[in-house]
Amino acid sequence: MIYLKLFLTFLEIGAVSFGGGYGMMSLMREKMLAFGWITEEELLNMIAVAESTPGPIAVNLATFIGSSQGGAAGALLATLGVVLPSFIVILLIASLVRGFLEYAGVKAFLGGIRPCVVALILTTAFTMFLGSFFGIKTLESAPCADFIGITIFLTVAVFAFFFKKIKKKKPSPILLIIISACMGMVLYGI
Repeated sequence: MIYLKLFLTFLEIGAVSFGGGYGMMSLMREKMLAFGWITEEELLNMIAVAESTPGPIAVNLATFIGSSQGGAAGALLATLGVVLPSFIVILLIASLVRGFLEYAGVKAFLGGIRPCVVALILTTAFTMFLGSFFGIKTLESAPCADFIGITIFLTVAVFAFFFKKIKKKKPSPILLIIISACMGMVLYGI
């Protein structure tokens, strides 16, 4: 039954992932592609949409994937599955243990997890970069550069750089998303 599979899959992702939404991205990608729920390209599109909508990226992705596989009930169960482990852990910490983060064992545990989370995030970002801009999805894939995507990326990066130099502040992410979307519509065709 798809509903139970969605709930248990996202419960597992929520239970074993550290580092928030970006830390979950690697495991989410692995599971979604393994089950055939989405393709690599659909995942990249979902990440773009999840990034541009309010809320945590992991919750947004769980909701989108749950919705695509099981409608409203699938979205609800996938979202519940991904947030339930964190909710329970935080509830236990808040209600049972005051000053939990001050224990040496907890500090050591979190200090050991941090490098792993950074590695997972960087690996996922690098894999997505290669897939998006060069069409490399597996080790056997032949590179095929997406010059339009590279142009949009470089244009937005240059715009952000000069905006920060001139205005002495970072541009709004919303502005960058709007510029990217407009360029995509023009360059890829609506």
